[in-house]
Amino acid sequence: MSSMSNLENHNPQVIRQITKEVKTLSTETLEGIKININEADLTDIQAIIDGPAGTPYSGGQFRVKLTLPKDFPSNPPKAYFLTKIFHPNVASNGEICVNTLKKDWKPDLGIKHILLTIKCLLIVPNPESALNEEAGKLLLEHYDDYSQRAKLLTEIHARASSSKKDDAEEDGCSSSKKLASDKKIQDKKKEKLMKEKKRILKRL
Repeated sequence: MSSMSNLENHNPQVIRQITKEVKTLSTETLEGIKININEADLTDIQAIIDGPAGTPYSGGQFRVKLTLPKDFPSNPPKAYFLTKIFHPNVASNGEICVNTLKKDWKPDLGIKHILLTIKCLLIVPNPESALNEEAGKLLLEHYDDYSQRAKLLTEIHARASSSKKDDAEEDGCSSSKKLASDKKIQDKKKEKLMKEKKRILKRL
């Protein structure tokens, strides 16, 4: 019900425009960005952004969400990181502060432009408009500390396959141990058989 009412809050022409763009983006290849379509509510726009190489977010996968206001595109959407991240321009509730979604917003800027802007923010943070003051201060004064903290949170919260990888490694280790154990048993059996054969031959 809530998704239907959310759709009804928007102009049908705007809904058609959003639908077209979202579906185009789902088939288009955007480097490091994968959009997820919610068929029940096309105004619920979510995407996975890969942490760019050469940044503290490298190797992470960050889920972002765009919330479109009733008067979109006259007014910009709000953008949130659903994945926990340590970044100057991301508040504790995940809200993203970027000029494109504030004073620099233009109605003809599309969803693609917004997602690319958020990805760029991971490469070039803006400590001047920090929502996370601690991250902004560390970025300006102690970059190594900022980088270390950002990497740590990326490792903990944004490594989508880390737990699966660990499980796979554990399974691999256990199966290797089992194989080694089985081999020892086989070797012992062979050794025992050889001794029996030698005894029989001596008797003959």
